[in-house]
Amino acid sequence: MIRLEESRIDDALCETLIAFSKDWEKEDISYGYIANGPEEFAGKRIFIAKDEEKTVAYLFGHEGKAESMASAIGKGSRCFEVDEFYVVPAYRNKGIGKQLFRFVESRLEGFDHITLATSTKDHKKILHFYIEEAGMKFHSAALFKKI
Repeated sequence: MIRLEESRIDDALCETLIAFSKDWEKEDISYGYIANGPEEFAGKRIFIAKDEEKTVAYLFGHEGKAESMASAIGKGSRCFEVDEFYVVPAYRNKGIGKQLFRFVESRLEGFDHITLATSTKDHKKILHFYIEEAGMKFHSAALFKKI
């Protein structure tokens, strides 16, 4: 049974999240991803999914104001900006990411929007998740080509 919770950062959770971010970096599934240090979690809201006592997914972010997407969601809107969202590979495609995202939504009182940017190498999969599964709207894209 998966348990979802908002958690405060402590030494054990920090160590777990840093280990996950190192795994993410090794997976090479995101352009330019660099593993976290402890400073990345300071002042952030952290949400986790656990299978028994084992953390299997995390999402953390912070409060922000709509600036770059102001034309779509209103300048100055109170937003929860997702900094990172990761599911351990063995737990992917089982609905845990969707459950965790919905849990986060339910905990964000007083916010107008959830926002995020992604640098995935599998845009079709990530757009499917965020648009079809999480109910987000597409705003913009940054594209590049090495020459």
